[in-house]
Order: sequence, then structure tokens, then C-alpha cells
Amino acid sequence: MRTLSIVAVLIVAALGGADAQWLNHRDPGMPRLPDGRPNLSAPAPRLNGKPNLSGLWQAERTPVDEFVRALGPGLPAIQPDLNDVTKHVINVLWDIKPGEQPIRPEGAAIMQQRQRSGRDFQSAYCLPSSLPAPMLVLNFKMIQASGEIVVIPGNGDPPRQIYTDGRSLPKDPEPSWMGTSVGRWQGDTLVVDTTGFNERAWLDGFGHPRSASMHITEQYRRRDVGHMDLEMTFDDPTYYSRPFGFKTTLALIPDSDVLEYVCTENEKDNARFR
Repeated sequence: MRTLSIVAVLIVAALGGADAQWLNHRDPGMPRLPDGRPNLSAPAPRLNGKPNLSGLWQAERTPVDEFVRALGPGLPAIQPDLNDVTKHVINVLWDIKPGEQPIRPEGAAIMQQRQRSGRDFQSAYCLPSSLPAPMLVLNFKMIQASGEIVVIPGNGDPPRQIYTDGRSLPKDPEPSWMGTSVGRWQGDTLVVDTTGFNERAWLDGFGHPRSASMHITEQYRRRDVGHMDLEMTFDDPTYYSRPFGFKTTLALIPDSDVLEYVCTENEKDNARFR
């Protein structure tokens, strides 16, 4: 893992925020312990025979000492918001040893050019961060309905519509920041396939690229009320020699809601970028 760059620092700074809202609200369907606290170990709720994934979720945070080991001891002093992101937002290949990373020379050249250019992760310019960042920064809300699941990212990205009505991915999708998503159930696991990305977005703060052929697969398995497993797999034969991915745990944030995030409101950074 290389030392911390301005790219890695600014991705964190660009996505800071708060979590709490509706401080006196109690989710009416939330199972509770005798003292009134949410029972996060209760069985997962179900909807139409399938696990109900609805709720406000937050990805497991990376310990600060792991950031420090990889990116340098000065990181906490210059960036105190490390609790708002996970390691895979900084580097989607974080868990893969440098000599084993599956990036092709064409992809490595794009990443190196981005790092030399002085440009930053696209959210620093109030553009959508795109997958995987919305699932790993701050929090996100899932609303499960008949035929689709809507995901509202807490970082200001556009909402996602995951269709679960049996349709297939379009053969010629309109390229977009968030892609086009369809989901299917395999037992109690929701499998989401997303294609149709534009090529403008970086995968992470290190500048790993994606092509129009990128195919992202997400697997969601809600273990109980308060915990859900997420596995993300990236398949892009243009820039990578094999599929790769990571696993993380999502924690429910009970009795709260996603906050409005408007990047350009009171934004003062863009004028200082080259």
C-alpha cells in the first residue's frame, strides 16, 4: 500500500456529514428490549416471504490504526473524519497485496495519470461518487416495496432503483453515474447486478478506473434486525484481469433517517482546485 496522497485525503473531506435525525422518534415496527432499546438481535423482518431489507444502514468502519498502518501516522491529524468512510472508499483493492492486484497495464496507466494530474475524486467537484462509495460513506436508506427496492444514499448521490420484478438488465443501457440495477432472490440473499456505467467516475480515491463494460454484483443477506452482510464483486475485463471484490458488514441505525445532503450548498472548495 502506498503512502497517503491528496486524493485519499480529499475523498474523506469531501464526504463528511452527520447521522442523527428525529431524535425523539421511535420506529413503530422495531422490536425492543424491556428497557426500550432496539433489539438488534431479533429475527430479521420479512415482507412477502423474503427478508425485508428496509432501514437506515451503515457499513462497518475501518479502525483508525489500520488506516495509519497503511497511509501514515499523520493521517488523523489532517483528517479527523475517518469514521465517515471505510477503507474500500480509499482503495477498492485495499485487501489485495500489491503484487497480486488484478489491474491491467491500461488500467494502471489511467490510475497513475489521475494521481499525477492533481485532480481529485469526482465528489470533490459535486459529481456523484458512484458505486461503491454510496454504500460505504456515511449511511444509506433502503426502502423495499413490491417489485423494486429504492436506495437513498446519505452522501448526496442520486437514488438507486433496484428492480426485483423479474426484468433483465437492458442490452444497451444509457450510460449513467449509478448504472442500471436489477435484483433477484437466492434464498434469503438479494443478488443485485448493475451495468450501464459511464466511464467518468473513479472507483475510489486512488483513481482506479472503470470502463463501460463494468459489471458490479452486490449480495445482501440480513442476518437479524441489526446486521446485514454485503459482498461486492467488480468485473471489468477492459481494465482488470479477473473479477475482484470485498465483504463488509452493515449495521442498522435505528430510530433515525437519512439526512438531506446538497453538495453545492455553501461549497467553497471548487474554486481552489486547479
